[in-house]
This record gives sequence, C-alpha cells and structure tokens, in this order.
Amino acid sequence: MLARWLIRLMDAQGGWTRPLGDLAHRFLFWLFQGVPALRDLLIGRWLGHPLHAVLTDAPIGILFLVIVFDVIDDPGAAAITLVLGILAMVAAALAGFADYADTDGKARERATLHATLMVTTLALYLVSLAFRLASGPAASALGVWTSILAFLVLSSAAYVGGDVVYVLGNMVNRHAFRGAGTKWIALEPAELEDGRIPAGRLVKAKLGSNELVLVRQGEQILALHNTCAHAGGPLHEGKLFGDVVECPWHYSRYRLSDGLVVQGPSVYDQPAYEVRERDGGGWEARRRA
Repeated sequence: MLARWLIRLMDAQGGWTRPLGDLAHRFLFWLFQGVPALRDLLIGRWLGHPLHAVLTDAPIGILFLVIVFDVIDDPGAAAITLVLGILAMVAAALAGFADYADTDGKARERATLHATLMVTTLALYLVSLAFRLASGPAASALGVWTSILAFLVLSSAAYVGGDVVYVLGNMVNRHAFRGAGTKWIALEPAELEDGRIPAGRLVKAKLGSNELVLVRQGEQILALHNTCAHAGGPLHEGKLFGDVVECPWHYSRYRLSDGLVVQGPSVYDQPAYEVRERDGGGWEARRRA
C-alpha cells in the first residue's frame, strides 16, 4: 500500500521533472560526450562498477554521524563531520551527473526528482553549516534542526534513487541473468552474401532465443550479444571501428574479439561468442567461457 502511494507520488512529479530533465540531459550529454575520459572516470569504467553507487554510501553515513554528534552535544565534531559530508555529497553528485547524461525515459524523470532532492539537501546542509559557524546558541540550534530536516530530505532522495536502480534497472547489466552456456547452437544470420556472412559489416543473427551481432574479418567471424549491456541498444545498428563496435544509443564501445568495454558509458563487458562453420554448411555459435 505504502509503495503504491509513493510510486503515484513520484509519477505525479512528471509535469516538471520531464521538461527539467530533458533540459539538464541535453547539457550534461553535450558536456560529457565532449570529455569522454572524464565521463569514463566518473561512471566507473575503470572500476567495472557504477561509481555513483559506491560513493553514495559515504555521505549518508557521514551525515548521520552529524546527528549523532549533535545528540551527544559535540558541536565541533558535528561541524567538521558536516564539512566532510558536504564534500562527499559533491563527489557523489559528479558521478551521478555522469550517469544522468546517458539516462532516458522514465528513469530520467525519476533521476531528475532524485537530483532535485539531493540539491535541496545540499543547500540545507550549507545553511546548517552557516548557522553552526555563526555565534550564539540560537544560531547553533537552528543549525542542528536544519541538518535534521536535511537528513529527512536526503533519505527521501535515497529512496527515489533506489527506485531508479532497483525498479527501473538504470545502470544495471542487461546480461546479469544470462547463463554462460557451453553448447553449440545453430546460428541464423539475417543477411548473407552468396551464402556467406559479409565482410567488414555488422550483421544481426539469431542464436536460439538470443540475438548476436556478427562481423567477418577475413575467414574469422567475431560475435557479441546484440543487446548492449548498458541500456539495451541494438549493436547491429551501431558503427564499426576496426575490431570495435559502437552502440548507437549512448556510444559505448566493445572489443569484438572478447567483448571488453573500451569506452563508456557502459561499465560492463559484453558477452562474446565463438562462431564456427558447421559440417554440411551453415554456422553455429556458443558463448565464450
């Protein structure tokens, strides 16, 4: 009952989160596309895990300690901890904006609500810090109560952020539940040239219930799963750069020989497949171990 009410409440914000999100997305997409090295650093491609999810635990834990220090009446420790919490929030926000630059649809609306709540939280904590640095017991009390209000807003923002990931699946590996598989299965390429897979061109193929993208290089056929691990884009509609394929949706790049991600926003490698010619004609494939 509570969950359904919260979902309706979040959906009701679409009137302003949709246009605001579209505007913010255009700017952030332009910004991070122009500096791919910064984007790959902030999304966590080097870590193999979304960096924003790693960093968000720090400010929540640190800012809870502010309340603890206020309860035990240690204003000095509370102020220092608050500064650390604000710095941790800024670091998490930078990583979050990098993820946001490649977030679409309903997830973007939710992420816009999440970001708005987090910016509000940051503003409240800055006000709290200003009160704490001012002199007088009244200002100090205002600082304490403002930080308590900020933590409540922070908690609501964290709930919305969890909805973006766990309900809408944003930044989740699209192949998380796909089994490795060791059996050779008949492959059905969608396009053939004189009975052969064309060279130097991306070709979609059917492998049981899965779709692959194929490229012939000489006599070797390279194959990846066709669904991009980042957001599900169709790789066969992307671009080929030597032995690297680029997703048409958000421009993640994967090495065709082994599926290694070489450019974000994906932080996950792509399932790679072995392909061989069958006795009697045709092809078969299996996922690489």
